[in-house]
Amino acid sequence: MRRRVLELTNAVLRHVAVPSLVVLLGLSSALAQSGAPQDQGKAAATTPADAAKDANQNQRRTDEFAEAAQAINGPAGNPECVWLGRRVVRLMWRDDLDTAFRHLDLYDRFGCPGGHIQAAFRCLTRFGGQIDPKVAETLDSRVHACWINPAAQPQQAAAAASQPPAPTTGTSPQPAASPAPAASPSPAAPPK
Repeated sequence: MRRRVLELTNAVLRHVAVPSLVVLLGLSSALAQSGAPQDQGKAAATTPADAAKDANQNQRRTDEFAEAAQAINGPAGNPECVWLGRRVVRLMWRDDLDTAFRHLDLYDRFGCPGGHIQAAFRCLTRFGGQIDPKVAETLDSRVHACWINPAAQPQQAAAAASQPPAPTTGTSPQPAASPAPAASPSPAAPPK
């Protein structure tokens, strides 16, 4: 009798426990891939706003690449050179030189001109006082502007360069010389 009970228990275990274990493993892997149901509801609520933001950002990037291709002749205007080059300049500005050098290797591998990075970084250092470190957009826009035109000058420096330098003679500026007065006619001599 005992033997029959053990055989019945083994048969039940073989026919019920093994398939339920397989189903349990399948469900756990399916849940792990799809995430928790609450997360899907939250993601669906924010998706339209994020999608619009992503679309605007993608359009802005596309426009920047097109602008660079029109403004820069040669390989520095290629999209891969623009993307990698701006990234290298940005990383150099943030003092992340290890990552910048790794990107620079990729930049060189694509056949992009290294001198353009040097000129763009030189331009960026001229605008150093105008870059707000807390606002990423100021750095990104300035890097893009310097990539397009590495010879750009800051507004204050450009205005100062167009004005002639003031004379630096002595400690205080001398007033301009007034014209000499015209000679007055001499009075007629008295009769004698």
